[in-house]
Amino acid sequence: MTLDAQNFALRRRDIVSELLKGRGDMLVVAGLGSTAWDITAAGDHDLSFPLWGAMGGSVSIGIGLAIAQPKRRILVITGDGEMLMGMGSLATAARLNLQNLSVCVLDNEHYAETGMQTTHTSTGTNLSAIASGCGFQNSVAVSSQNELADVLPRLREGPGMQFASIKVRTEKLGFSLPPKDGVYLKTRFRKAILGDAAVLSS
Repeated sequence: MTLDAQNFALRRRDIVSELLKGRGDMLVVAGLGSTAWDITAAGDHDLSFPLWGAMGGSVSIGIGLAIAQPKRRILVITGDGEMLMGMGSLATAARLNLQNLSVCVLDNEHYAETGMQTTHTSTGTNLSAIASGCGFQNSVAVSSQNELADVLPRLREGPGMQFASIKVRTEKLGFSLPPKDGVYLKTRFRKAILGDAAVLSS
């Protein structure tokens, strides 16, 4: 059993704010729920794609973007519950050797969207070890500020494919909601990436 998640030192919104600071042209996908609110709290952005649903799909979306946009860093920010539902995508990403893909899991050991039930990470499931076993050469577990300071630049810039599972405090935070119109979010994201070509191909 891990430490009570209430007592973890790191705080999710501080992490995301720092991670997205000076983001440049990095493409960001956020898993449904809390991580979508986190990236919005750090500043809504045309190059961000927050999921309102599709639980377990964030890394799969990141894979598609990494293939389509090989010159850009793709950052997936998601939670432990969402990552547990989509673990097979880690094997696919590693098999494809996507050198521009980073995955950041904010692990509070709870399913926040469905009533705060504990996830498997609260009883020993190690997401960074799973990513490593899938083939991520750069996979780390983070629980302290010193470790965080080392890993954030690598998530933003590489080199290579990166995975970090970061233990964060379980806390009730105010909503910071992205736009709720899925078509608008999709269109905004495509236009920000492709410019006029997005209009021509729509």
